[in-house]
Amino acid sequence: MEPLFWVRAGGLFMLLDVALGAFGAHALKDALSPEMKAVYETGVRYQAYHALALFVVAWLSVQFPGRLVSPAGWCFVAGIVLFSGSLYALSLSGVKILGAITPIGGVLFMIGWILVLLSARRA
Repeated sequence: MEPLFWVRAGGLFMLLDVALGAFGAHALKDALSPEMKAVYETGVRYQAYHALALFVVAWLSVQFPGRLVSPAGWCFVAGIVLFSGSLYALSLSGVKILGAITPIGGVLFMIGWILVLLSARRA
């Protein structure tokens, strides 16, 4: 993938993160229990971390091009969707089974970081 793709993806996820964070802080302020508010905020926080990681992927794709950089980016994208998305859905719906999806996203985040480490090592 081109570096600009990862910059755009990171920017889009950060834009959504700010909007979702504001929505949670204002519109959901009194609608969620403290426990579900914490779940929602965890989703927002990890989305921000990994949206920023996409900028790292963009930089790595220029500095250390190789086969592992792009898969790391895709792991971060899928991790955001599955980890943060499942936490948003869980906190808003209260359907506890949605929490079973969250660890899949977490594993994808970890795989992404392993691929980042390996991509820099191979340079």
